[in-house]
Amino acid sequence: MWYAGSFRRPALMGELEQMFLGHYDHNIDDKGRLTIPARFRELLAAGAYITLGLDGNLIVMTASLFEQLSTEFKKMSMMDPATRSLSRLFFSYAQQLETDRVGRILIPQFLRQKAGLESNAVVSGVGDYFEIWEPSLWAKQDELLEDPAVTTQRFAALNLTA
Repeated sequence: MWYAGSFRRPALMGELEQMFLGHYDHNIDDKGRLTIPARFRELLAAGAYITLGLDGNLIVMTASLFEQLSTEFKKMSMMDPATRSLSRLFFSYAQQLETDRVGRILIPQFLRQKAGLESNAVVSGVGDYFEIWEPSLWAKQDELLEDPAVTTQRFAALNLTA
């Protein structure tokens, strides 16, 4: 006989359930609100932050990931110009987010402008965080991701063996 408490999941399965996966097309309403995929909402329950991404997109991360990255920034030398620039990029565009009762986040106007977001967006899971893309920019990224020659060359130096 099977009991609900008797089934054990592999450790990796639990980790995968805590990841942002997949990509979704969503609308942005006139007030700048974006509905977050239902599965993502659970992962943001303890809080979230949004900031400018590195590729013309936006990044949304859990409060715990934001805190971890903040801790790493504190370990870097403020005397290094690259550290100062990255800190400015990361923190000056960062905003704390709240999910409303119907699962929407309000993307601040200045971030929507920076990312070229108007009425549509692509929400793309990236493991520990998710990205928000203007659809035509996502299409370009998607095209690159689907090109075997580009992908092989770009990722050849990474050790992706299990």
